Amino acid sequence: MQNKNQKGIKSTQSFLKLSEIKNNCVVMNDGSLRAVLAVSSTNFDLKSQEEQNSIIFSYQRFLNSLEFPIQILMQSRRMEVGGYIEKLKKIAEKQTNELLRVQTMEYIDFISRLIENASIMNKNFYIVVPLGESIFPAAAGFFSTIFGNGKAKETGERIANFEKAAEKLALRVNAVMANLNGAGVRAERLSTEQIMQLYYNSYNFEAGPLINFGQLKDIKIVE
Repeated sequence: MQNKNQKGIKSTQSFLKLSEIKNNCVVMNDGSLRAVLAVSSTNFDLKSQEEQNSIIFSYQRFLNSLEFPIQILMQSRRMEVGGYIEKLKKIAEKQTNELLRVQTMEYIDFISRLIENASIMNKNFYIVVPLGESIFPAAAGFFSTIFGNGKAKETGERIANFEKAAEKLALRVNAVMANLNGAGVRAERLSTEQIMQLYYNSYNFEAGPLINFGQLKDIKIVE
């Protein structure tokens, strides 16, 4: 019975529709590619009516400029302030002015109670840019299989196809980033390690910070 249960358990990788992540690209199971952009946000409600209309028209122009589909992803996570509070405590300990030290400790207490009583979420926004062409070569022919050179040729073709597809995807990414910039939104393409971090955090929501592939918050997308 135990062996049957163990065979029925599937790893997280079995549910992912990707083959590998390399050179800032996600290679899907069907050989198509994806690039991921982290994008800045704006507080729409704080804008004037004229500014809101301008943002809406800019977003409309951005959508009309697209010649391929994109995916807009928003990820909400509970704000982690533990490191910030520890930093404040160290500042308070070194503070020579007693009044400033007391005020710092009161501020720490306020932040701690605020986080404890309210669910403060941090929202990150991403755009996924696809390329539907498969990098996987066609099946090796009969004679290639017989003489043993089919695997080497297939690997070479796959590498060449990936490099060509990655260049095409980069052109799409640059076009999207330029159009976003025209709409007042800054964007930065995620690196290989940052994409890994994003996937890991998405499937390990609580344990995400335990792995250190590089923090998305370090991406400079805000003025």
